[in-house]
Amino acid sequence: MSRRLVHVGSAVVDYVYRIDALPAPGTEKTATSYARVAGGGFNMMVAASRTGMKAVFGGQLGTGADGDFLRAAFAAEGIETLTPPSPLMDSGNCVAMISGDAERTFVSWPGAESHLTLDMMAPVQVAPGDWVFASGYTLSYPGSRDALADWIEALPAEVPFVLDPTPVVAEIPRPILDRVLARTTWLSCNTDEAAEIAGSGDAQTVATRILAEHCPKAAGVVIRAGAHGCAVRMADGGTRAIPGFEVAAVDTNGAGDTHIGAFVSALSRGMPPCEAARYANAAAALAVTRHGGSSAPTDQEIQEFLSHRDQAAHGWEEATAT
Repeated sequence: MSRRLVHVGSAVVDYVYRIDALPAPGTEKTATSYARVAGGGFNMMVAASRTGMKAVFGGQLGTGADGDFLRAAFAAEGIETLTPPSPLMDSGNCVAMISGDAERTFVSWPGAESHLTLDMMAPVQVAPGDWVFASGYTLSYPGSRDALADWIEALPAEVPFVLDPTPVVAEIPRPILDRVLARTTWLSCNTDEAAEIAGSGDAQTVATRILAEHCPKAAGVVIRAGAHGCAVRMADGGTRAIPGFEVAAVDTNGAGDTHIGAFVSALSRGMPPCEAARYANAAAALAVTRHGGSSAPTDQEIQEFLSHRDQAAHGWEEATAT
């Protein structure tokens, strides 16, 4: 079996500015640093690739400076692009402002990734053992959502499909979202996105509602809560809170992407879902201690991090028992 991640979402170029705080309306700030980096779906693919899963890209890259930049970044990480460059336009970009509290604010401009047809996706062929991933961004664009929803619905039943609705979930037309949720095997979202899909409530209530009313074929749902970790709800019953790890965060950009990529990679090699979620929590914790959205750690780094945390916890338990 191939054990590939087939990513049919979007990748963009991030223009990252670091500032002490967001400027007030009508005022100006001077950034302390600036970087041009690959972003969007690239971050999730990097997280999967660095933890041992082969990643391939089935979305659209553009023709132009940003598209060329993304292709070079893909090649550096060993990520193959399955589709030819779009002849219509360059890839999109996103201005990311990272403030002193490690939070980020985005302004994006869609490009080639926002235009998709079934003909464009013809080279994207899935095989047994593949895992397919899509994000809410591609489903929110008028020029790509219908084709992508059709393609997802036509996936072989045995191929797992993972969805990240992303912060733009409210911009996805509900009929499109419902069609894609109905085919979802694993849904990974943050608390706000989960509430947008299924209404307010605690994590267990919302996750149960998502599975019962929106994702009838899903194996489970992960609701991410940043530094607090995540909750995992399995379709066969039971919700478990998986605690996060306390670290000194410097940049939360890409943390959710890292979590999803590590989680899917762990699942693909047979790790039980709750263990995979803890593994993903560790990957995200390491990522936020580093600058840049594509700061995902390797499998070895994650295993060493977990080993050190387990040893520390064991030592504390022994100390309190004496």
